[in-house]
This record gives sequence, structure tokens and C-alpha cells, in this order.
Amino acid sequence: MALIQHFRHFRFDPSCSSPSYTFYFDALVPGFKKPMPKKHPHSIVRPLYCKGSTPATAVAAAEESQSFTADYLIHSCGLSPDAAAAASRRVRFGTPEKPDSVLALLRSNGFSSAQISKLVSRRPTLLLAAPESSLRPKLEFFYSIGMSRSELAKMLSRDPTLLCRSLRNQIMPSYEFLLNFLESDKKIISAMKRTSWILLMNYSKNLIPNLEHLSKLSVPKSCLSLLFAHFPEALLHNHNDFVETVGKVVEMGFDPQKSVFVLAVHVVSGKGNRSTMERCKEVYSKWGWSEDDIAIAFRKHPNCMILSERNINRTMEYLVKEMEWPARRIAHCPAILFFSLERRIIPRWAVIKVLLNRGLLKKDFSLSTFLLPPEERFLDKFVVGYTDEVPELMSVYRKKKGWKEVQ
Repeated sequence: MALIQHFRHFRFDPSCSSPSYTFYFDALVPGFKKPMPKKHPHSIVRPLYCKGSTPATAVAAAEESQSFTADYLIHSCGLSPDAAAAASRRVRFGTPEKPDSVLALLRSNGFSSAQISKLVSRRPTLLLAAPESSLRPKLEFFYSIGMSRSELAKMLSRDPTLLCRSLRNQIMPSYEFLLNFLESDKKIISAMKRTSWILLMNYSKNLIPNLEHLSKLSVPKSCLSLLFAHFPEALLHNHNDFVETVGKVVEMGFDPQKSVFVLAVHVVSGKGNRSTMERCKEVYSKWGWSEDDIAIAFRKHPNCMILSERNINRTMEYLVKEMEWPARRIAHCPAILFFSLERRIIPRWAVIKVLLNRGLLKKDFSLSTFLLPPEERFLDKFVVGYTDEVPELMSVYRKKKGWKEVQ
């Protein structure tokens, strides 16, 4: 516990001689000075030679070690024979004590067998790490900032690179920089879930220049924080490409002082998003949307242009065919396309159908009237508000009764 408290109150000492250089970020975090960590060379596997051994015996010893390692990776870590063979070329050991202690630490911290298998296949050298002096302090640091065991196991099994980096010289300084900008551990964790590399970057190369470029356009810090916390990958693009992307968003007419501006930057940035946008345009066109409709939807909710084709078609089919809503009108409220059919749209529409059939509602209302409000407000207005006239409305909403049963 004392160690965790140490982490919570840690502030990096700029006088530390380990980092190789410092940078300033006064535009966004006035007075902030952050050292950058050194790059550490990758560890390599060296043949196991003994004093006085001949080349032949050395080769035999190396082969025996590799065979033992591969066997261990299969039976103790759950790797396939092919994956074990590949991993055993990157790490070798002749006894199980050290890897056993690493696996015990991971299991005691909630890593499942599948997650351990993923982690080891990606970074087999971690099996030779010092569990108490190297690995445990890193895990406890992430717990200390509010990351749960399940979240951490999921993140590290997906990419265990953080466990290979120095806590003092890389992870902590990076965390301190992020905290000075995002101002909350919760936002840092959100960014890390998107990409753990947010703690491994050279911030002065692209991230800081990209943030400063947005600041020059008068993008509020709250919007910068939104982009950083939820879509950090957008800010990690090459600076020249990023400037070009932002220029396109400005030309589209987005206001830099509105949050929708940074959402558009996220959508337009990256080759993957751009190809997804083209596919979405094709799908919306098939539902009868014009170029103007697509532009209207994009300006209202940029993320509607990176939805999956399946989700768009499922929701549009229900709205247009079941609810008989004009397809082009949906372009004026694209947020609806993000709602769950089963949990939101269908149960709410069942309630509205009952009220329409009873003549308690007029038909001149928009989709946003009953689909956008949070659940509590919807229930107050459309269920509780009509309890006297239709006592069964809550049962309809909870799917205990079909709307046709309450005619």
C-alpha cells in the first residue's frame, strides 16, 4: 500500500540525469517541463556457452535449451507448437524457476490462461523478467491510477510492450505529461485503452506539434482533451499529414470551437477511416440519401461515417420498413444510428405505437423526440405520464407484452 501511495504522489524530478533531453509545452500546459526518457536497446538472445566448452558441446547445449524452452511454452503457457518454436528463438532458459515465478505473478493479478498465452507469444522475453523488482511495481502503478485488474490484463495481453519499458524513465514521466494535460487519471486510462502506446511515444515528434496546431486554431482545451482521451491515435499521425487533415475539416465548414470539430478530425484522419467513409457513403446512397443528405449527417455527427455497413443497414431497415420513417429524414438526426435496436429503438417504438393507436399522441413528431432523451426522461414523459390511460405501458416497454396486445 505504501508503494501505491508513493505512486499517487509521484512527481518526476527534472534534475534526474537519466532522461536524455527535455522539452517545454507552455502553450497548452503553462510552466510545464517534462524530461523525455532514453530509448533502451532491445534485449537479444545469446547462445548459452560454458567456459571450456567446445563448439560442438555449446551447440548441443543451445539446442537442448531451446527444446526445453519450447516444451515449457507449450505445456505451461499454452502456446501452439509453431508459436512455441518461434518464441523459443527469441528467449531460452534451461530451468523453470524464473518463468514459473513470472507466470505465478500474472495469475495472481487476474491474467487468464488465454491472456498469458497471448502475452508470452508477443513478448516471450518477459518470462525472464524479475517479477518482484520489475513487473510487480509496474502493475501496482497502473492499479494506483485507477485501472482495474481486468482492464490491465486485457490491455497488456493485447500489447505487453509497457512491461518491457522502465517504470521510472519511461512510464512515469509519460504519465506525468498526460496528467498535466488531461488532468484526470480516468481520461488517461481511457486513452490507454485506445492505445497503450500513448505512454511510449516521443511526444515532441508529432503529438505536441499537432496539439499546438489545434490550439492556434482556437480549439478549446476541453475539445483537445476530448480528442486526446477518446481518439489519441488521431493526434499521433505525422505532423504534416495532420495539418493537411485539419485543413480539410476547416474547409468542410466545421467550427474549431465546437466539439464536433475534433470528432471530424478523428474521422477524416487515417487511411482506414477514409476508406470506411467511402463505404458508408455508398451504403447511405443505397438508402436514398443525396450528397447533401450525407453532408448534413456528417456535419451533425461525424462518426456516422465510420459505422459498420451491417449496423447501418440493420438500423435503417427497421426505421424505414418497420417504423415507416422516410430515409432522408434520418440524415437530420444521425445520432439515432448509434442506438441499440434491441435495447432502445424497438422498446421505445413499441410504447409510441400504443400511444399513437390510442390517439394519445399526434403523428407530427420527430424521431429525436422519443429516441434522443435518456431513459429516465423518456419513461417520465411517455410511460409514467400516460399510466392512468394505459397502465400496461411499462410492461410493453419491458417487453413483457407486445404493443398489439394493448390495443
